[in-house]
Amino acid sequence: MNDATLPSCALTIAGSDSGGGAGIQADLKTFAAHRVHGLSALAALTAQHTRAVTAVHVPDVAFLRAQIDACFDDFDIGAVKLGMLANAEVIHAVADALSHHRPAHVVLDPVMVSTSGARLLESSALDALRTRLLPMATLVTPNLPEAELLIGERIEDLDAMHGAIDALRALGVRAVLLKGGHLPVEASREDVVDLFADGDVVHPMSHTRLQIDAHGTGCTLASAVAANLCLGRDLREASTAATDYVHAALRRGYRPGRGDVLVLDHFGAAPHG
Repeated sequence: MNDATLPSCALTIAGSDSGGGAGIQADLKTFAAHRVHGLSALAALTAQHTRAVTAVHVPDVAFLRAQIDACFDDFDIGAVKLGMLANAEVIHAVADALSHHRPAHVVLDPVMVSTSGARLLESSALDALRTRLLPMATLVTPNLPEAELLIGERIEDLDAMHGAIDALRALGVRAVLLKGGHLPVEASREDVVDLFADGDVVHPMSHTRLQIDAHGTGCTLASAVAANLCLGRDLREASTAATDYVHAALRRGYRPGRGDVLVLDHFGAAPHG
């Protein structure tokens, strides 16, 4: 096979979810659903299921760098998706690797707050994320609690979401897809409103709010953007397609475990054509 016939490849650098609903497992399913070849570098290992995370292990950063270098050595990587990076040492190692390899696109899902609201990053890691990864990212995809940590302000309505985009871009973010699922129902007019901006114009994306508790939506959204970038779509098109994909996968969600949390149906939502 010559280089002209190599498939599109996307690399996820994130944490593994032993329960298969989020993290690298969700990323690889998303890549596959978009017919993009998925690569992975494990930055963390979690023992978890649909009810809880019971343990976390962070591999040595030298081994993480070896995984990243191996992927870039053999594959034509169209986009990199960043997920759970557990501490400042890991963030610096990833930033150093990306500075060396210079991928065309980096989609950063700044995993800092758990679904229950628990903060997942210590202060030094948050500073490293702000200074090393935000300026490097093609697109950042925070939810509202994560955006609040990044900018140091509360976000309680759509007007505040618009202000948050300005504040994020002041931190060096080139483009942002701010997820609005945490807004109160009355504040978002019963729809989930996400805001995309890669310049002075902000583009809203609205979907009907689904009354379900799901797992892996943030991982899936960022991975879907990365996959669409690999397929040649521009950033706005990739973001729009990704939000549509997540909504479709949520609507088809299922419960594989004994908890109430749904897992997304990636292949039922797979784009056609």
